[in-house]
Amino acid sequence: MGLTYQNISDYSIEAIEREIVQRYNDYRCYGSDDDVLLSLRKHIINKKVLANQEELLPDIISFNDALREALHEMYERAHRIWDKMIQNIDETDGEEMELTAKCYFDFNYPKLHPIQGKDRQELWHALCDGDLNPMYADGISILTLTFPRDEGYTFDSFIGMDCPPPNWNEGLDPVLTKDLHLISQFHNLFQHMEFAITDFIYVRKFRTEINIEISK
Repeated sequence: MGLTYQNISDYSIEAIEREIVQRYNDYRCYGSDDDVLLSLRKHIINKKVLANQEELLPDIISFNDALREALHEMYERAHRIWDKMIQNIDETDGEEMELTAKCYFDFNYPKLHPIQGKDRQELWHALCDGDLNPMYADGISILTLTFPRDEGYTFDSFIGMDCPPPNWNEGLDPVLTKDLHLISQFHNLFQHMEFAITDFIYVRKFRTEINIEISK
């Protein structure tokens, strides 16, 4: 039995989502209680779906793998760009350089999500808005990949796989998820950002931003 619409939808969630979208569409409605709406929605959905975590495991695993791959591609690309930058800059010029790499969800609402509808894309934009969901403003990793600060970090260090046990499953069933090797960025999304678990485990596409600053 897969996850059903009824598992993650009821009138209270729909009412909260309408209010979230309304605030997103009218910036004058932004206020100090925006995070309360997102947090309340997250709590209600997570409580409903995590009662049957075994149904979510295939998508949790697939999402974790897809996110790991996207972050690895970003990590390698950032290193290639940084290496070329430091080769082409004359140290005597007194220039200081910084590169930041950030990973975000794709702009499009996940096609795999069990709830589909014409209003879902608008809700997705609202959930991914950095003003409504400020912990997500710099992307999925709370600490961005930044050079030269992080030059010595291995990829395993960046995704939190260099500490025992290499599994960031806090808040999930410890028995069901004990061998999943969930990365730290999964933990960030699940524990620290205002996304319900069913908002992101159906994502398979990501986008990255690499920014370069050079100053004298």
